[in-house]
Amino acid sequence: MIDLKLLEHLETYLSERRKQRFDTVLSQRTMHFTVATEDVYQLHNTSAVIRSCDVFGIQEVNIVEERNSKRIDREIAMGAQKWVDVNRFHSVKTCIKDLRERGYQIVATTPHRDDTLLDAFDVSKKSCFFFGRETEGLSQEVIDEAHCFLKIPMVGFTESLNISVSAAIILQHVTSKLREADISWQLTGAEKVAKRFEWVKKTIKNHDMIVERFYNS
Repeated sequence: MIDLKLLEHLETYLSERRKQRFDTVLSQRTMHFTVATEDVYQLHNTSAVIRSCDVFGIQEVNIVEERNSKRIDREIAMGAQKWVDVNRFHSVKTCIKDLRERGYQIVATTPHRDDTLLDAFDVSKKSCFFFGRETEGLSQEVIDEAHCFLKIPMVGFTESLNISVSAAIILQHVTSKLREADISWQLTGAEKVAKRFEWVKKTIKNHDMIVERFYNS
């Protein structure tokens, strides 16, 4: 449980502008949608997806590293990894199991299926959007476990987009529709407090020393 008095004390070290910024961003954050990347090889692609999650208010991203295990490119993510929760998995199986247990439907993004075009996607369902490898796309395991397939309409000769571009297009579209929908998509009050506490600690240098002084005073 979050110590609200400690949080209030820590916030005295923040500017009013920073505290207002936290309020604004948290009011637009959602766990209704999340994203999963499967063994993305190019480091900058994973980092760019994390950045898009932050930009469009997605609080969590799930990274499956069954083959490729790499650190997040801080330069490309531009600090987004501080504000977005990154869950790492060593297999698709464990990732999908975790997502299902948390009530997410598995949405496979692929240009090779005609199940659902982006404009027709039902945003009322709690969903995780899976993005696959740059050259191979999603694994057969994800395809087999998917509840539905999502496709970005394309009319040119090119049949696919870069993973980071696809993620940005899809997330911008579904989050815009979500905010217009009459459903509860925001973080709960408890989730906002917990997230605010994390962000405050990440913002303040030497916060451990401040916390120690607070409890010993």
